This record gives sequence, C-alpha cells and structure tokens, in this order.
Amino acid sequence: MSVFTLLERAELEAFVAPYGLGRLLDFQGIAAGTENSNFFVSLEAGEYVLTLVERGQRADLPFVVELLQRLHAAGLPVPYGVATRSGECLRELADKPALLQPRLAGKHIEQPNAHHCAEVGSWLARMHLCTQAQPLERRSDRGLDWMLSEGPLQALQLDGEALELLRASLAEVAQAQAAVLALPRANLHADLFRDNVLFDGPHLSGVIDFYNACCGPMLYDVAITLNDWCSTASGSLDLSRARALLAAYASLRPFHPAEAERWPCMLRIACLRFWLSRLIAARQPTALGVQVKDPDEFRQRLLQRQQVHLPLPLAL
Repeated sequence: MSVFTLLERAELEAFVAPYGLGRLLDFQGIAAGTENSNFFVSLEAGEYVLTLVERGQRADLPFVVELLQRLHAAGLPVPYGVATRSGECLRELADKPALLQPRLAGKHIEQPNAHHCAEVGSWLARMHLCTQAQPLERRSDRGLDWMLSEGPLQALQLDGEALELLRASLAEVAQAQAAVLALPRANLHADLFRDNVLFDGPHLSGVIDFYNACCGPMLYDVAITLNDWCSTASGSLDLSRARALLAAYASLRPFHPAEAERWPCMLRIACLRFWLSRLIAARQPTALGVQVKDPDEFRQRLLQRQQVHLPLPLAL
C-alpha cells in the first residue's frame, strides 16, 4: 500500500475537528499512488480524502489549492480543498502539508474504450480552456530542463539498445526545446493517467491528483494523457481510442498548426518523462508495500513512438 506516513487515530481526530464536519468514523490508507500518502476519511458529514504531500516544494502547494478552486468554479469535477471554520485549506499533519478534499464518486477504468477516451479528451480541453487566458504560473519539476540534466545520469545505468534510445531521445529534446516551449500554453494536469480519473457508469465523475500540475504547452498534456489511455499492452497506439480522444478534445479546443508539426516529437517527449522518473523511482529504496511502477513500460512506448501514424485533427 502506498502510504509513506502512517497516522494514529487520535492525531487524525484532532486534525479534522476544526472543519466542523462531525466525529471521525473511520479512515484507511489508499493503496494507489506513488508519491503522496492518501487516506479515505469518513466523517459524520460525509466522505473525504486526506492527502499528505510527501514530494515537492511546500511553497508550490498554494498553487494547487488555487488551481483546484478555479477548476471547481468552472464546473469541472475535481476534489477542491475543504476549508476549516477559520478559512484554512492547506494545513499540516505529521509534519507534512495536508489537504482534506471531498471524496468523488466513481471508480478507475482499467480497460478504457473509445467512449472513455472521448470523455477524458473533453475534460482535458475544458481544463485548458478555463486556464488558457490567464494561467497560474508554476514551472514543472519534471520539465525539459530536468530531462536534459537527469537523462545523462540515468544513461550511466543503461547499455545496449536502451542506452541508444535514451541518447537519441535526449538529443531530440535538446533540438526541439525552444519550439516546444513556444507552443500555446495553459495550466496542465501533467499526470492524467487512468488511475487519476474516476467514472461513474459511462460518465467521467472526477479527476484527482493535481500535485504534478504546472503551466506549459497544452500539447504536452494531451500527449501524456494519450500515451496512457490509448496504448496497447505492447506499447503501440490503439488508433480508435486515440482518435476518439483527439476528436473530443479538438471539438472544444482546436489544435494549432504548430502543434500538429510537433505532435510526433511531443508523444516521444511525454514517454521519455515517465521512463526517466520511473527509472529513478525503481532505484531508490522504498518502504515495504510502496508501489513502484515498471520503467520498461514507458521504454517500450517510447520505442513504439519512433514512428507516429496519428496526425492531429486540425479540422472537424
């Protein structure tokens, strides 16, 4: 179970008291996620999720709170921060930043179909549209500069075809960096994987885990999302799912010609980002039961993206 910080009932009871949501009935750790500790919390007033932030700069957390409030105000199903009676959303518990949020209905989809992908594409376009005009500024700590600095360190641990693939990918990032950063920008979820989306029946009912959110090229967010939702077990793209996601997105936020030009490269960059972060996680000591995802999954996807036969829909 991916809970890095264990909680005692008494300390959680003291933490929830200022919210005025009634007695603590029950709580349990959530066996998902790789970076933060999450708990389902049952209070007399309802069901909530408590997150203890384990990674990243504490100074960045007000950005997450403000972004969630903006998305909630725009009608997107997100777990906005609950405030105490004195108006505090972001607090501390067990010496970690802590955020209490409403628990959203629904469950994760393990085997998405074209309908699920279209729902995700629509949600992502809505997020980008409501932040594009005035995005909240936050630089990703897993951006292009990070890839170019971290990549050579990880190359020391690789050999053969994996090493050559990494070297070629880093060279592409260096060559494309300026053009990529010039693409249209907004706030990004930057981690819109299947385990961060909830469906209640056929409808998307919630998107969670905004702790990697940042400001950057919208196309990067699309590529990250599509690489997870539309990949087969071999790492290749399921074209029917991918076209459904892109069409739904483009019906709300049409793609720019410059984005179409950089699309194949962006799919590879998005694969590289998660290959590197998983390589790092796999080599770090972890607590018993903490989930570590297989880096080879994204190495295989990166291999499959060397040739991309999926153009962006520029006109519908």
